[in-house]
Formats: sequence, structure tokens, C-alpha cells
Amino acid sequence: MHVLLIGLRCSGKTTVGPLLAQRLGCPFVDLDDRTAAAAGCATAGEALRSLGEPEFRAAEVKALRGVLEAGAPMVVALGGGTPTAPGAAAMIMDAQARRAAVVVYLRASPEVLTERMRAGGHASRPSLTGAGAVEEAAVLFQRRDPLYARLADRVVDATLPAAAIVEQVASPGE
Repeated sequence: MHVLLIGLRCSGKTTVGPLLAQRLGCPFVDLDDRTAAAAGCATAGEALRSLGEPEFRAAEVKALRGVLEAGAPMVVALGGGTPTAPGAAAMIMDAQARRAAVVVYLRASPEVLTERMRAGGHASRPSLTGAGAVEEAAVLFQRRDPLYARLADRVVDATLPAAAIVEQVASPGE
């Protein structure tokens, strides 16, 4: 079964993902990296700027489909906007219904995300709302939190240390 990590920018998906994959003994895939590579770009931000959002989201859905059709289980960090791409949520729910995927929402407040963006140098990521990337965290949280919560099999506090998140996800019943 695939483990799909969802959450906003800087929620910890690419930090937790490799650690979780190691713990579960399976590969880690960063969907942003797959989408960027398919677009011939070095980063997802570059691909977003190059393609524009509609074409970028279409590329994300194609990359997501490829991951979900892979037979071997893996931990996958979805891009923050992947669940909002046309058809992506339905694809995710279908994988859940087939017991091919479990979705973990790494949830953090807009304030925490904003602080992480500033501290980690992520403020240069492309804006999706017209505001600065840091300033838009609250807007994106308000827009996406209900969708993420609806898709999630588990919601995990993303302010916990990465090792604690891995422990919660890898050993949910303990």
C-alpha cells in the first residue's frame, strides 16, 4: 500500500517522507521532482513558472497516476497543490477505496508554515494567489485544509519532530 503525504508547502512532506520510507523499507518519491523532471525542469517552482499553473497541474496528475499505478508500495510526498488538480482527488479516493493507498495529512498552522518558509529560504517559491509566497500561506490553508482533511485517513501534527511523525504513521495503533 502506498503512503501519500499531503499538506501545504513546508509542512514537512519531503523531510518526513524519506525517513518514513526507510522505516517502512520501501522507496520514497517526491512528486514535485517527478513533475519537474517530466517538464524538463530542475525544480517544481521552475516548472510552475515555465508551464503555468493549469499545465503544471495536468503534469502533476499524470505523475500521480504513474505513482498510483506502480505495483510496489512507496511513500509519496505530493505537491501541496496536487490534491486540487483536476481529477487528482478522485484518483486518490479511488486508490484509497481499492486499499492501494493511505493518505496522511501533515497539518500545521499558517503561522508555522510561514515561519518555516522564511527560515528555510522558501519565500522565493512562485506565488499561487498573487500575494508573496509567505503571505499566501493563510489563504492557501483556508482553501485547502477542508480538502486535505476530507482526503486524509490520518491527520498528524506537523509541528512534531520528524521522528515522532514517522513513529505515529508507521505505528498508528501503538
